[in-house]
Amino acid sequence: MPEPIIQVKHLTKVYRVPERAPGLGASVRSLLKPHYSDIPAVTDISFTVEPGEIVGLIGPNGAGKTTTLKMLSGLLYPTSGDAQVAGYTPWQRQPDYLRRISMVMGNRSALNWDIPPLDSFRVLSQIYRVPPDQYRQILDELIATLDMDALLKKPVRNLSLGERMKCELVAGLLYQPDILFLDEPTLGLDVAMQRRLRTFLKTFNQQHTVTVILTSHYMADVTALCPRVMLIHHGSLIYDGALQTLAARLAPFKLVRLQFSAPVENFDDFVAQWPAVEQLPMENGLRILRVPRADVPQVTARLLESLPVADLAVEDPPIEAVIDQIYAEGVL
Repeated sequence: MPEPIIQVKHLTKVYRVPERAPGLGASVRSLLKPHYSDIPAVTDISFTVEPGEIVGLIGPNGAGKTTTLKMLSGLLYPTSGDAQVAGYTPWQRQPDYLRRISMVMGNRSALNWDIPPLDSFRVLSQIYRVPPDQYRQILDELIATLDMDALLKKPVRNLSLGERMKCELVAGLLYQPDILFLDEPTLGLDVAMQRRLRTFLKTFNQQHTVTVILTSHYMADVTALCPRVMLIHHGSLIYDGALQTLAARLAPFKLVRLQFSAPVENFDDFVAQWPAVEQLPMENGLRILRVPRADVPQVTARLLESLPVADLAVEDPPIEAVIDQIYAEGVL
């Protein structure tokens, strides 16, 4: 079995932030005797990632997601702890390491805004020493997959946000890194463009076995791409495992949606025979029951046997609701 491509052990980052009271006097005093406060951003996190995995790094704003990615990409030094990524210590910023990783941030640009993307791509191919034949091959593949021929000769400043994100992904993948750090890659994009970028990332991962760590506030990104999630809250890693397992653990019930072929009298009384079953408000004419997972077979069998059921669907609760519950409570 291959070794993990990413190994993180007790990684911690604490920011030292200057503080002062308002007013001129406080400003003068802060020059002579500055006061600092320690703000923990990431606290003692440990995990491993296997080659070719796509892992979602999720959590509320300020949880430490971007700080973690910046340490793994070498942009920040940790306060303590260790990390090995592809056999390198990230914050040593060795050239061979930088050629094996890429970081794409939805709110930052790696492209020059005054020139067309194609010129930036050529510059990046020289910086990363991509052989000409390999450069043309991977560029043609990316352009075809993302359907972006029409964008290559326009100045970046004239591109829409979705068009620019396509170009940012190409810039990050041109030299075929082994590891891709994605920080909010679909930020601000419309639903159709988000879907296209997810499809592209999934296909590229399968074809090139690139390892991906993804942060996103759009749970559709996470559910579409990440079988495994790591949940950070207040800088601490509080969950690392399958996304569906997390949902089952925090929401030990299923939703049963019912449509009847004829009016049903005394439905409330019928549901009352199961004290643990809760009836939710109707949606689009459908009755909705929240049923404990262990009781689903018995309840659905009885519904089908006793009532004029035209359609019945059993669903897991929306993963967004599960994650919102964690964010609100901060515990598992």
